Amino acid sequence: MIRVAVVDDEPVVRAGLRLILDSAGDISVVVEAGGAGAVESLRAHRVDVLLLDIRMPGVDGMSVLHRIVGAPGAPAVAMLTSFGLEEYVEEALRAGAAGFLMKNSSPEQLIHAVRTLAAGGRVLAPEATGPVIEGYLASGHDAGAVRLVGRLSGRELQVLAQVAAGHNNLAIAQRMHLAHGTVKDHVSSVLAKLGGLNRVQAAVIAERAGLLGPGRART
Repeated sequence: MIRVAVVDDEPVVRAGLRLILDSAGDISVVVEAGGAGAVESLRAHRVDVLLLDIRMPGVDGMSVLHRIVGAPGAPAVAMLTSFGLEEYVEEALRAGAAGFLMKNSSPEQLIHAVRTLAAGGRVLAPEATGPVIEGYLASGHDAGAVRLVGRLSGRELQVLAQVAAGHNNLAIAQRMHLAHGTVKDHVSSVLAKLGGLNRVQAAVIAERAGLLGPGRART
């Protein structure tokens, strides 16, 4: 059973998330709290995943995050918000958050996200992808990213560039005149060679390594 804590200042939001997550069968919400008292509640329970509202009156989500991350047995934390993301995404991820979710995510997305976080993965709402990549790009090309993509074959580099440009497997197949199954195999190989990354993480590596070239826009 995946044990989840929901920290949000709105009781109706907490109740809605509990209803969704408890319906999954393998997930149980064991802590519900607002910002005040959240840290104490979390320390009193064993929690695998924390869904944490990023903006709350009094004790906000970033304050809770800084106090929880790094503690023994700390849960995987996904910041939960309905606000604009740009000013929070990079700070939260650098502080140790494992994901960023929107409050209006579908029940299926929320359940999948919790399972992914509990398994040690990361989750990122589509709305947060741009700010994350832009934050990494602000520091210029990265030598580590260049070394990583150096593991790839020429065809795999082409496929990675298409992934970084935001294309799905079917679109890549059409653009590169390859079979859909071939592209799927190439993408799997690329992600494995890069260290088991997901597509968003691979896109960040590709852009930091300069695969899209200066000034080329994502399409």
